[in-house]
Amino acid sequence: MIRERRAKIVATVGPASASPFMLRSLFNKGVDTFRLNFSHGEHDIHATTIAAIRALESEVGVPIGILQDLQGPKIRLGRIAGGARILDRHEKVCFLPVETAKDDTCLPLPHREIFAAIELGHRVFIDDGRVRLRITDKQAGKLEAEVIEGGKVSDRKGVNLPDCVLDLPVLTEKDRADLEFGLAHGVDWVALSFVQKSSDLDEIARIIDGRAGLISKIEKPSALDGIDAIINRSDAIMIARGDLGVEIPPEDVPARQKEIIALCRRACRPVIVATQMLESMTASPAPTRAEASDVATAIYDGADAVMLSAESATGAYPSEAVEVMDRIIRSTESHAFYTKAMTASREPSQTDADAIADTGATLACALHAKCIMAYSMSGLTGLRIAARRPKLPLIVMTRDQSVSRRMALVWGARSVLEATAEDYDSMVETARSECQRLLAPNVGDKMVVLSGVPFGQVGSTNNIRVATFR
Repeated sequence: MIRERRAKIVATVGPASASPFMLRSLFNKGVDTFRLNFSHGEHDIHATTIAAIRALESEVGVPIGILQDLQGPKIRLGRIAGGARILDRHEKVCFLPVETAKDDTCLPLPHREIFAAIELGHRVFIDDGRVRLRITDKQAGKLEAEVIEGGKVSDRKGVNLPDCVLDLPVLTEKDRADLEFGLAHGVDWVALSFVQKSSDLDEIARIIDGRAGLISKIEKPSALDGIDAIINRSDAIMIARGDLGVEIPPEDVPARQKEIIALCRRACRPVIVATQMLESMTASPAPTRAEASDVATAIYDGADAVMLSAESATGAYPSEAVEVMDRIIRSTESHAFYTKAMTASREPSQTDADAIADTGATLACALHAKCIMAYSMSGLTGLRIAARRPKLPLIVMTRDQSVSRRMALVWGARSVLEATAEDYDSMVETARSECQRLLAPNVGDKMVVLSGVPFGQVGSTNNIRVATFR
């Protein structure tokens, strides 16, 4: 099965979608990769979900990706005296580094790292930016702030610090336990939350050690300052617009989204656009026009994948949300402007391997080939071809099941597990057979095959071959 679109759909699994029946429904409607949010749910629940996804994969005979999203060091208020209070504009408020406030004169903020790093004038956002304050005084073990935008604050509400780079542990003890569980159960991707700089990836990269792809979630302003280095250290990027849209001005988010997608394409890294894409469909069977435009914009920008969060995890219409997203993608990609946009935004080749992928994609399009076939041990050739956004089916043959599943996140790629080819010629015949099985070419149709000589070595792609069906 090859879907009638190139961009992929990631859907979050939750109470509304965790049953085998719903997982099958979401896959049939268009989901390519399932996201497991480890901010919620116990390990036994996630284990059951993973088993159900793998059973579905075996049933449909198509590689399905599983993305484990780690919670990360989420900053929250402690417990407020009385459970909640109202902050008025221009009111003076103090923060204390305690878990529980003894009275309502101060707010508990049980993160001593904040008290060391924050400076006068820095902003503090509470509850996704609904309440905003600015630091006016800093003392030992105490911060004073003025309320810029007032409202209600209550126990354990999230806190954002857009002006501050914190020396927080990137991996919490919970994250380490969750990561060990995920790797033991064969997740394909691991997403790290609140990445601020490339060195934040050092520890998790050592732990993963190639057993899964590493996704950096871009949701902090500080990450934007070192975005090139973060992309180069990551296997993929997620533009997590929830926290990012709180910590930078909302009018800056669209341009930052385009910038990050372009950088990821240049580096041949898959990129996901996430958060609030069809938010209204948590309670409505149809999206708003603005949401449809938002999804289409991500596709026009060249994103590899778009993601559903609450829409599929807890919403009332998970299947409908996937179906709508699938329709928007297909409609956008069928427009003449989309092909022009992808061609105009194609980056020059950076390396010899990029040049070979670029040449193969260009040749296949010029010949009106039935497809591009890439034999890739590591998946890198498939990534390089996908970054060119060719208007042709891309079939990636690999012997590594984990690589095959990761391709479910990559623009336009449909992977095939192959373990029979013994040499270059038999590989070409296998490619021909797979193309016939998946695309039913006519006599005289062509396909372009990219592979390496010597055959079967990682990183050896150096050959382009045109094959004709007879």
